[in-house]
Amino acid sequence: MAREIVLDTETTGFEPHLGHRLVEIACLEIEDFLPTGNSFHVYIDPERDMPPEAERVHGLSAAFLKGKPKFADAGVSGAFLDFVGDAPLIAHNAGFDRNFLNHELQTVGLEILPEPRWIDTLAMARLRFPGMHNSLDALCKRFKISLSEREKHGALVDARLLAAVYLELKGGRERKFELTTAVAEAAAEARATSGAYGPRPRPLVSRATEEERARHAAFIRDGVKNDALWAPFGL
Repeated sequence: MAREIVLDTETTGFEPHLGHRLVEIACLEIEDFLPTGNSFHVYIDPERDMPPEAERVHGLSAAFLKGKPKFADAGVSGAFLDFVGDAPLIAHNAGFDRNFLNHELQTVGLEILPEPRWIDTLAMARLRFPGMHNSLDALCKRFKISLSEREKHGALVDARLLAAVYLELKGGRERKFELTTAVAEAAAEARATSGAYGPRPRPLVSRATEEERARHAAFIRDGVKNDALWAPFGL
């Protein structure tokens, strides 16, 4: 099974080296492009104020985040690293999430997540749709993925949307068909090896009686004569 992690974050701003911090992390586990149902989600106390422009994006206020666990807590940083393991990390505009996570990890003395582990769906979309709008919203609309549950940029909602977008970028309906075909082939193989149905004999055993075969031969001889196509075979 190919395990991957779809990831999204929310922050207090754009530049971690200017003091901006993570306030939300959401991760969804997928295997062979299918969600497993396993997830990691946490709100984080940034230990600073929330700029109004950032709050307008994700709706997370300083009052709401106050008292939430801090990134340095084992239940956040340690649990996050345990969940992602060594799986590839999928993010939209991955450099943004990578910079914030690595800054936070370095701050608490933990190992960073190296760039080769990351899969950037924005880069994938730009290759597939050059010159077009390739934001997460734009891709959802292009692939007809519902945005009904998304009022603001919440990390958990965006991770769910991104997982659907990633599936489409990796093949979409064609991949779903491949998976369905694989399931059908596996079921057929199971039936073939279960002993429920044996191989069909060639040729099939005749069920006609001697009397029936004699009447048939007489009908061919007296009624069809020598024009029967099967006459040369003695049938």
